[in-house]
Amino acid sequence: MGCIDSIKDTFSQAKFTPSALLSGRGALHMLEIVLCLATFIVASFRGGSTHTYWNYAMFAWAFCGIMTLIITIIEMFKLDIVLDMFCMNWADFATGMAMSSSLMTVCVAITYANFYLCKTCILGWVVSILAFLCAIAYIIEVLKDKCMDKKKAVYLAALPGFWKVMEAFVSCMIFVSLTGYRDKPALIACVVAYAIPFPIIPLIIATNILKKLKKCLPFNLDRFVFIFLVISVVLYVFAAITWPIFAFKNNPRPKDCPPSYCVWAIQFMVAFLTYVNLILFIVDLIFTLLGICGFKST
Repeated sequence: MGCIDSIKDTFSQAKFTPSALLSGRGALHMLEIVLCLATFIVASFRGGSTHTYWNYAMFAWAFCGIMTLIITIIEMFKLDIVLDMFCMNWADFATGMAMSSSLMTVCVAITYANFYLCKTCILGWVVSILAFLCAIAYIIEVLKDKCMDKKKAVYLAALPGFWKVMEAFVSCMIFVSLTGYRDKPALIACVVAYAIPFPIIPLIIATNILKKLKKCLPFNLDRFVFIFLVISVVLYVFAAITWPIFAFKNNPRPKDCPPSYCVWAIQFMVAFLTYVNLILFIVDLIFTLLGICGFKST
């Protein structure tokens, strides 16, 4: 009966509390939602592009705004108490999402300004300003959670979880940047190497967040993560060697290479991001082997 009484008591605490919107955290969430929505709408009026960078920017503003809205509604109805009891550490999840959103909004703000900003396009300037304000709002939330409120980081907001988020984020940027590989089997092999680890990282993150699910796994998750990291390092070493050779062999940078339309520059971005993710995976593997900074070794 003690367990049932505890569950009933938890559910009794879940009630509509509009005052949550008047707190500093609630006001910050509302600001983030408004900025994401405004940036998305103005960017839509500004006009589209054939670039995948454009699509990713629109996705990022929509995703961050929707996730912040969902978090706000859950906290307004005190459902985070129920979630915290049954499946996840809500404070860790909320802070982790803020960190992920800050990473995404900073990146798309820089990318948008680089690709779509011009001296005479007024809407382009408005979108860029709104995008940077949106990124600043999420950065402020992260600083507030980590420094002022000192929320306890369990996984997603701690270094191991956020490291996985960065690996997934860089992988996503690689896929956004992929171009000029269709007629080259070696580069297609690199795309396969990028694709193998990519869907597994979100599954690892989700399993670590959902603590009840983690306990039900028929295998040791830490051992699986270690094997995954070894395979990922091997795949990225292959891509780090193969992509630059077959993408740039007999293919020097064109004299006229604007950043928005030059395939060579985007292929160079893929090569650069490949080395970034290779470093992230190697550091992740080393930290896991040594069992430091919260990285578990088995």
